[in-house]
Amino acid sequence: MMLNTNTRRISLPESVKHSVRSVHSALGQATRGVRTLPTFVVAGAQRCGTTSLFWSLAQHPQVAGPPLRKGVHYFDTDYHRGLDWYRGHFPLRALVRPGSGRPRIEVGESSPYYLFHPLAAERLARDLPGVKVVVMLRDPVERAYSAHSHEFARGFETEPFERALELEPERLRGEEERLRSDPAARSHSHQHHAYLARGRYAEQLRRLERHLGRHRMHVIESEAFFAAPERVFAGVEDFLGIAHCERIRFSRHNARPRQGMPEHLRARLADHFADPDSDLAAWWGRAPVWRQ
Repeated sequence: MMLNTNTRRISLPESVKHSVRSVHSALGQATRGVRTLPTFVVAGAQRCGTTSLFWSLAQHPQVAGPPLRKGVHYFDTDYHRGLDWYRGHFPLRALVRPGSGRPRIEVGESSPYYLFHPLAAERLARDLPGVKVVVMLRDPVERAYSAHSHEFARGFETEPFERALELEPERLRGEEERLRSDPAARSHSHQHHAYLARGRYAEQLRRLERHLGRHRMHVIESEAFFAAPERVFAGVEDFLGIAHCERIRFSRHNARPRQGMPEHLRARLADHFADPDSDLAAWWGRAPVWRQ
């Protein structure tokens, strides 16, 4: 089955969305003592289809997530708020426990900065023992170009793509070290301007593996998911330990129209990522689909 790219979503005015989220957030925090924590997270990578995957998972009768949003960003930008604050975003424990013939509900969220943030893996391992992590990867050349379009449209980027690539080393210089030394720190450039750095997947996966173990990680390629969603989704179901569901409707979310990348730039970036992709292949035991 190919994905349905024409699924229409109801759009509410921002003022209404804000009011609903505020009420739900207040209720969640007031009842956080009786709420559950996630059993899985979709940790990234950014612009690799994580939103599409998560909303597919949200249709599964054995999956629940934070209402009104897909990600909480606790383990990257809001860790200072504390674990009880994080718990307040998830369902009541009574609603996800197995009982009376009802299977256990797996609870998850999707925050694509978790994969790249230098402290997120360590925090996940410490606060969610046993958590399972799903990672989606994409051709890093396409990912970088898509990320730039995304950040530009959101107002987080002002420079054209090639200029942003030139600026990236200076923008990111010292930022990872600053995030590591000050757990409450945030870095705008580390989160929004890491077009090339986020495409060095193997080093990020090794960091996850070091803290969580390989058996708690499931890595898929977005190219494979969008080409054959039922097959790839079945692998995610197996990894999470949930039954196969035939009723999932697969759609593409958060796609942005953009001009094609100039061929000279595509070739230059493909050369740039040759070594990182080889490193990924060594970690994974096979070449990623964009190198096959």
